[in-house]
Amino acid sequence: MGQDNFVAQKRASGGGGAGGLPTTTTANGRARTMLPRGRQINKTFNNIKITILCGFVTILVLRGTVGIGNLSSSDADAANQNLIEETNRILKEIRSDSEPDDPAESEINPNVTYSLGPKISNWNQERQVWLSQNPEFPNFVNGKPRILLLTGSPPSPCDNPIGDHYLLKAIKNKIDYCRIHGIEIVYNMAHLDKELAGYWAKLPMIRRLMLSHPEIEWIWWMDSDAMFTDMVFEIPLSKYDKHNLVIHGYPDLLFEQKSWIALNTGSFLFRNCQWSLDLLDAWAPMGPKGAIREEAGKILTANLKGRPAFEADDQSALIYLLLSQKDQWMDKVYIENQYYLHGYWAGLVDRYEEMMEKYHPGLGDERWPFVTHFVGCKPCGSYGDYPVEQCMRSMERAFNFADNQVLKLYGFGHRGLLSPKIKRIRNETVTPLEYVDQFDIRRPVHGNSGSRS
Repeated sequence: MGQDNFVAQKRASGGGGAGGLPTTTTANGRARTMLPRGRQINKTFNNIKITILCGFVTILVLRGTVGIGNLSSSDADAANQNLIEETNRILKEIRSDSEPDDPAESEINPNVTYSLGPKISNWNQERQVWLSQNPEFPNFVNGKPRILLLTGSPPSPCDNPIGDHYLLKAIKNKIDYCRIHGIEIVYNMAHLDKELAGYWAKLPMIRRLMLSHPEIEWIWWMDSDAMFTDMVFEIPLSKYDKHNLVIHGYPDLLFEQKSWIALNTGSFLFRNCQWSLDLLDAWAPMGPKGAIREEAGKILTANLKGRPAFEADDQSALIYLLLSQKDQWMDKVYIENQYYLHGYWAGLVDRYEEMMEKYHPGLGDERWPFVTHFVGCKPCGSYGDYPVEQCMRSMERAFNFADNQVLKLYGFGHRGLLSPKIKRIRNETVTPLEYVDQFDIRRPVHGNSGSRS
């Protein structure tokens, strides 16, 4: 799709009408984009610094040559040698701060659609054959579909050092939940496709896990800055027998207001099927970094209510796709808001004491949120929409609120929601097995985990 088509799409899609998505690749099916503007500026700045430094060195050398009569020959040689070594050191530092040179990039070919990989059209049949030939890897265990939770973080350390500590707490929280409920978990720290870095990195990983784990019925993506805060609640998967995507959101915000926050891609489930692969193929073309992502961002901002002007993100792209191709996708999409598959943290973390006083785990909704998601905090980044102190304090409260539900099984708990110290809460008058029967969160005493009683 050329630049003229981008402009035409912007004019034609004001009402959320159908239209192709901005795409790009080279002839071999792999996307190639120009260097991002930030990297170009960085390299230009480094070249300017090198030029200025070389000019400065030249002046010093000329000055040393003119005044050399005051020095012996050996002293002059030593001074020049020191100057050369210092120059080389500075040049090395400058070059080490810049990113390594990328291989030559070809111009964007907007007439070829970007692809996550080879087109697959018969996955349902291939998967069923594989399952029948490998009965030791069933897709249902004890009548329940197998789930794989996928999460991850960037491959490099956090900009904010304490962010790594909270990433560790967040993954510990997810491991606890998965261990309790028999869910497999994958933590990814690699970019499988350099074109889909940042918030788009989840898409190629989801696709790869579907194809490499045909025994998995549901892939569950969860952002690294989201935590389980109801360790008892289980997703009612039987509710979604006729659906392939389960995502938290609000239909009125999606279809009536066309809001860019109508859905949240911080926590959602994909069924392992052909439909999901097709949706990923349709979703990904807005994601390649560089000019395509920037142009796609303009389209999203023009068509989605309240969206700021920035490059295309995966959440806005999914919303736009579901609006512009509603007839193709929405029959298999379940927009969930009866429980907090995604719970916005700012309205929850200060109410935990009230929840503990009035309610119990296993509800999953506003009374005891299933997931608390720290949108806008960016604990691993050097910036965010909220003060760092507020975010870290809130994440500490959420972690301890959830961790108490796990520690309770062993007779312990945190002294407070902001305290790392542990206290004993076990009643020593009961036998160990009586205690397990009373407090084991795997068998809640309050009835069905999804009950709103």
